[in-house]
Amino acid sequence: MTTLTLPQWLQPWVRLARGEAPQAQIRLLLLQWAAPIVGILVLLAVWQLGASRINTSLGQFPGPVQVYEQAGNLLAEHRAERERSRAFMLRQEERIAARLAQQPDWEPVRRSYTGAPTFFDQIRTSLVTVLAGFLLASLIAIPLGIVMGLSRVLENALNPVVQLLKPVSPLAWLPLVTLVVAALYTTEDPAFSRSFVVSMVTVMLCSLWPTLINTAVGVKTVSDDLNNVSRVLRLKWLTHVRRIVLPSAIPMMFAGLRVSLGIAWMVLIAAEMLAQNPGLGKFVWDEFQNGSSQSLSRIMVAVLVIGAIGFALDRIMVLIQRRVDWKQD
Repeated sequence: MTTLTLPQWLQPWVRLARGEAPQAQIRLLLLQWAAPIVGILVLLAVWQLGASRINTSLGQFPGPVQVYEQAGNLLAEHRAERERSRAFMLRQEERIAARLAQQPDWEPVRRSYTGAPTFFDQIRTSLVTVLAGFLLASLIAIPLGIVMGLSRVLENALNPVVQLLKPVSPLAWLPLVTLVVAALYTTEDPAFSRSFVVSMVTVMLCSLWPTLINTAVGVKTVSDDLNNVSRVLRLKWLTHVRRIVLPSAIPMMFAGLRVSLGIAWMVLIAAEMLAQNPGLGKFVWDEFQNGSSQSLSRIMVAVLVIGAIGFALDRIMVLIQRRVDWKQD
């Protein structure tokens, strides 16, 4: 296996093991690993120094150690809640088995565990919601952006609408979305909860614009030579889009997708806080309202997790782009 097929972060280690330009590889490793570690250590030091000087109505602002301890407490609470859930389901199955032994024709009714969602349950809820809203926004923005990039008439018609709606805050969209969903989503047996639909639609409305605009710009930057080749070969419209337009527009499209995903994540947290929908935003608001001595530490855990998830989502988009963009092969 050559170093070209390895992840970029691993290549300097392999080259160093082979003895290829040791000084250059050590310098590269320092840039890749030492510099970020130093940056994180400086952040922790500044955080600890500042926290020791800040006293709030809920007590002293938590430092890194207190936040780390509270993260452990949240993990322990999650495990305890999962154990209670398993015990509940086990007792239920035992009662059902005993009842069926006495009445074989009895139809059992199984109930779900109704314990309070843990911090990790809230993380999962937020991730599902943001990905659903982001995918819905992408399904709308990418085709519309392609058509706008190919049609000057449609671009001139839609551009004022885009520029009008793009700056609207999620705090303005949320009341409208809540009322519309309450009026239209009235099924007696909904596939999704109303709070999920409200958060998903709000995320979609706020995050589709960067992808839409970047896709349109990427389509318009397709070289004239490629367009001329398509005309000479008399490619059909869909074939032209698939073979010529999309490969050339992918870099700009993914730039928009990355921005959209970041906006979607920020919008979701704000929407969950304002509407009290399940998720990390609600967790932060509940802890703020709780006002206990541990609330600040728990909020800081949530803040760090929100940042880490946002970073991870962006890196995932970069990896996907590398897989589909022929220019990065």
